[in-house]
Amino acid sequence: MAADQRPKADTLALRQRLISSSCRLFFPEDPVKIVRAQGQYMYDEQGAEYIDCISNVAHVGHCHPLVVRAAHEQNQVLNTNSRYLHDNIVDYAQRLSETLPEQLCVFYFLNSGSEANDLALRLARHYTGHQDVVVLDHAYHGHLSSLIDISPYKFRNLDGQKEWVHVAPLPDTYRGPYREDHPNPAMAYANEVKRVVSSAQEKGRKIAAFFAESLPSVGGQIIPPAGYFSQVAEHIRKAGGVFVADEIQVGFGRVGKHFWAFQLQGKDFVPDIVTMGKSIGNGHPVACVATTQPVARAFEATGVEYFNTFGGSPVSCAVGLAVLNVLEKEQLQAHATSVGSFLMELLGQQKIKHPIVGDVRGVGLFIGVDLIKDEATRTPATEEAAYLVSRSLRDSEWSGGMEGNRSQVQPALSSHNTLGVLFQFSEEMDMEEEVRSCETLRLQP
Repeated sequence: MAADQRPKADTLALRQRLISSSCRLFFPEDPVKIVRAQGQYMYDEQGAEYIDCISNVAHVGHCHPLVVRAAHEQNQVLNTNSRYLHDNIVDYAQRLSETLPEQLCVFYFLNSGSEANDLALRLARHYTGHQDVVVLDHAYHGHLSSLIDISPYKFRNLDGQKEWVHVAPLPDTYRGPYREDHPNPAMAYANEVKRVVSSAQEKGRKIAAFFAESLPSVGGQIIPPAGYFSQVAEHIRKAGGVFVADEIQVGFGRVGKHFWAFQLQGKDFVPDIVTMGKSIGNGHPVACVATTQPVARAFEATGVEYFNTFGGSPVSCAVGLAVLNVLEKEQLQAHATSVGSFLMELLGQQKIKHPIVGDVRGVGLFIGVDLIKDEATRTPATEEAAYLVSRSLRDSEWSGGMEGNRSQVQPALSSHNTLGVLFQFSEEMDMEEEVRSCETLRLQP
């Protein structure tokens, strides 16, 4: 197969001719041509090895043999839609139910996180009879039109905010209005949601749902203060709405301490709807919505069938079951806790040594590093962050994610050599002589 591969320049030329430029590449100034991957490693056409630090899809590692085998074996027997009885879909739903609070006991299977969030929006509106949605600033919930409308990260560059969408401040205790020195940031940020809801109601609007990633990722790897979701849920439910927890990037044990990131908010907090995607299938297109009996029954009462051609297929469910089996067999949730703690300690050391590292935050293997120009103003060090990524890529060290000045670290949970991998990342943050501090950091050719 390798002998038949095109030269990288030819592949790039074909892509530029045939694929829309809206479908962007990582590192567009010098795109990487990845031809294979295994575990936490990716390889280009020259055989150069990269550490995948943003593997929020290949959750248990690229091309995990048990997941690949499960898909292959089921494909050899049957792959059809969910209108036929089959054990895989009910086995999978039962396994998922065992990881969730008992109230979340009805499941819908789909193909992508965007489909899951779109269905969650439909469920919320049918159940409440209301239309409006409260979201967090900088949020991104998917690429469908309905989800662009509730994603400030996207709609601010397109048609703007719809009248039925209401934006509350991101519960960011590093950059937001209520910071680490506030006596009760959870209440303060929840009161902002209450204020947004009240303002909407004064205009005659009715709230159907509050949507939030359990840990906002595009917004900057944010860790909401404990107790925030419970207080928000109280305000939203009082207004007649439901709470939707988007676990698409952060579920399935990534946070280590818990299987679901919303559980970081306390055992008494239970969302009304939970959406899943990305990591659920380790690269296979699988997604899921879990909800309560009352919400599901209201949707069923419309008499309109919900059918998804490929959602819940025998192959998709076999893959989903295999991912759960690997998570359990390899004890990856505990692994995420130990490795994440190790990386947080290493990066914390970099924060002490280098003024450019303004904040290190995270839980399990969901970690963010906030780079700044000045400690007092916390001015984002965007250009410096871009340089660090390009240099590490040039040196074939790691493939990391940057959103402005923030580094996103979400490696595969299954990395067999993770301690060494993460130490290399920390060495990159060590910045060598030419990038010793915020004062000396300069872009290099």
